[in-house]
Amino acid sequence: MDDQLPPATVSSRRYGVLIQKLRQAGLRPTRQRLALASLLFERGNQHVCAEALYDQAQRAGIRVSVATVYNTLNQFTAAGLLREVVAVPGRFYFDSNLSDHHHFFFEVTGTLEDIPSDRMVLAHLPEPPAGTAVARVDIVVRVQPVKPSPV
Repeated sequence: MDDQLPPATVSSRRYGVLIQKLRQAGLRPTRQRLALASLLFERGNQHVCAEALYDQAQRAGIRVSVATVYNTLNQFTAAGLLREVVAVPGRFYFDSNLSDHHHFFFEVTGTLEDIPSDRMVLAHLPEPPAGTAVARVDIVVRVQPVKPSPV
């Protein structure tokens, strides 16, 4: 697939805000990045893994490889457009909500739900190692359905 933008009249009308967002993050707004950005940023805050985004892209008729989806998610994360959340070892979720918050992880469904930071109270953080400062605290609270108690 051609990695260049379509003619300016087409791209600026449909993707104007996304083009600006990518450029401000230091990324070139290619067709594939714009198409994936539209799935990620035009639907409100969401948590996606690469496989789910690939599936969304396929359903939307976006021709993109799984490798391109992974690369784009990693580029968006490095550029500060997404946050990476590790809820299960080896499985990465990408969060479009950049505000300070935490997550519930639903173990049965494998989904994440935001917890506003004001709903979590940390009594004490350890002093960070010399020469460092705490950048962010990420808490993942794992939940599962309550089993009915025997009668």
